[in-house]
Amino acid sequence: MRVLGINAVFHDPAAALIVDGQVVAAAEEERFSRRKHGKRPVPFAAWEQPVASARWCLDQAGLRPEQLDLVGFSYDPSLVLPADEMGLNDPWDHLRTLFAQHAPSFLADGLTGLDPERVRFVPHHVAHAASAGLAVPGRGCAVLVCDGRGERHSHLSGAYRDRTLEVLSSQALPHSLGLMYEELTAHLGFLRSSDEYKVMALASYGKPRFLDRLREAVRATPDGGFVTEPIDWAELAPPRAPDEDWSDAHADLAASVQRRLEEVLLDLGRWVHERTGERLLALAGGTALNCVANTVLSREGPFEEVWVQPAAGDAGTALGAALQLAAGGGEPAWAMRGADLGRGFGEAEIEAALRRARVPHERPADVAEAAAEVLAGDGIVAWFQGRSEFGPRALGHRSLLAHPGRRVNLERLNDVKGREQFRPVAPMVRLDRAPDIFKRGPIPSPYMLFVHDVVPQWQDRIPAVVHVDGTARVQTVDPRTEPLVARLLEAFERRTGLPVLVNTSLNTAGRPMVDDLRDALECFGSTPVDLLAVGPFVVRR
Repeated sequence: MRVLGINAVFHDPAAALIVDGQVVAAAEEERFSRRKHGKRPVPFAAWEQPVASARWCLDQAGLRPEQLDLVGFSYDPSLVLPADEMGLNDPWDHLRTLFAQHAPSFLADGLTGLDPERVRFVPHHVAHAASAGLAVPGRGCAVLVCDGRGERHSHLSGAYRDRTLEVLSSQALPHSLGLMYEELTAHLGFLRSSDEYKVMALASYGKPRFLDRLREAVRATPDGGFVTEPIDWAELAPPRAPDEDWSDAHADLAASVQRRLEEVLLDLGRWVHERTGERLLALAGGTALNCVANTVLSREGPFEEVWVQPAAGDAGTALGAALQLAAGGGEPAWAMRGADLGRGFGEAEIEAALRRARVPHERPADVAEAAAEVLAGDGIVAWFQGRSEFGPRALGHRSLLAHPGRRVNLERLNDVKGREQFRPVAPMVRLDRAPDIFKRGPIPSPYMLFVHDVVPQWQDRIPAVVHVDGTARVQTVDPRTEPLVARLLEAFERRTGLPVLVNTSLNTAGRPMVDDLRDALECFGSTPVDLLAVGPFVVRR
């Protein structure tokens, strides 16, 4: 059975392909269009079909559009109510619904030969749930989905048993934890539906002094849902212009909302655990990209294990829609073993691109040793290896790497990328060394979706990756699944005594992560990076 999954309604358009129960490929359209999150200046123009990523997925399997059995579209327009009935003030909502209704025809226009009759609408939160519950290694789990909104809901709680979803609770709009966080993001001068992670980072600089007010307005309900009453953010902290410095009041407001989010998610997790008795909780939806909240659920919640799908945002619903239809068709189960589901390039293709660009390059005996030598000398390395990651985190395939032992490297990397200086960078560490350095967080942590406390004796040794609150968003590296990155870490440790590297995404502010060879060469040429390690080759500054 050949199933294509599509996300194309809110943001992060993406495609994923399943053949005979196995995921062949998954990628966000932004990696091809170079428009971050698929957004354009006019709101409704963001609703683009992920034609380029879908064509690429099909090419990986040698398929033509007419050979697809089903196409899953991760939004069901038949479930949508008028915006005013849902309590939303969204002037574009009716156009979104109209767009989704005609999505089969739009897809057929872009994918010549596709039969529109093979398109199936998969409810948005069901697609989110499937992206985690049908991808988690193992069988049977509780599932919690939380985001801004789907068709008429903002949340789903349930359980997967025998690959079938039982929905236990859902929260009707306008109540939405995700929309609340989006509104705060805009109030603090950041881009909504894009920069929520900046609010999470800023929260670490503040104190939750508005928490009592938030507890009045935002609270869980006995039926497994919640209430989010309107909040006058300006009563708590003045609005911030995008180019304005943040104040203590802004940080305190971020800390208050972040903490209340964590508390309500804990209530939702306890509710679904009481009704399922499952040991494992799978998370999806944009809120599941909040690694601080994920960690609170893991530390303080009732589940033995919390697992988060690495493309937990809307891009992941493309994967979820395909998994949902494949499971319904009786296809074999699939378990996610890594996020490297995107584009990759062979040695001959890489060398041809370097020659075509007339870029001086060399092929060292071991690219990991060559990169480690530069990193040990405090150089910055652009690391472009294997297939690109599906989701927003750079996990050692499209990464900027640096020495963690100098605090100034945090400022240096943020300058390279054009980012705000309050934002942290993350450590990657070999799995066997992680427990010695990082505590109070899940290990393994391969997708950088939890935070850990850095043990005191290591904080001064790796200061570049220690956030202001003493935590770090860790990526553990298993040599069995990531042998090249593990070898790089070993080579760096031999030279420095440090088993950790700084890892941040290979891009600059406002641009999607580097995905192909041209992007890599452009980024290397326009930023103060010392070495580009691309496949077995290196390009030196």
